[in-house]
Amino acid sequence: MLDRAEQGAFAIDHPRAGELVAIARADAWFTYYYWQDDRRAPDFARLVEIHRKPGYDPVELFVDPAIHSPKLAVGRRLAARALGFRTLMDVVPLDATLVRGSHGRLPDDAADGPVLISSEPRLLADGTIAATAVKDLVLRHVFD
Repeated sequence: MLDRAEQGAFAIDHPRAGELVAIARADAWFTYYYWQDDRRAPDFARLVEIHRKPGYDPVELFVDPAIHSPKLAVGRRLAARALGFRTLMDVVPLDATLVRGSHGRLPDDAADGPVLISSEPRLLADGTIAATAVKDLVLRHVFD
């Protein structure tokens, strides 16, 4: 747990950060599941639904193993959408144990961190690039 004073070391001490920020272990992640019985899960939990879920849901990367023919099920839904029908991508499981590792956590070793590759080295600063600077860097690559 990081309080306001400790958040500065991670460059997340901005007005929209919470008073406390929890960081998961390297082999874990925080699920948003607030229900105890899957039969009472909200409708959006089984959907690919980025706007109604509170935060990122890495379980959306999986197809429910209970679906008998997953490729056929997903293909049918995509075909229906392509034909103009309204359909739900209700193929997401409710098994948080399918997710391995932590998502969005800074690595313990900077050498394991993200890499930015560019064909324009003149636009890159020496050393580490802050995540908050990537947008401007991409815009410079496109418009400079």
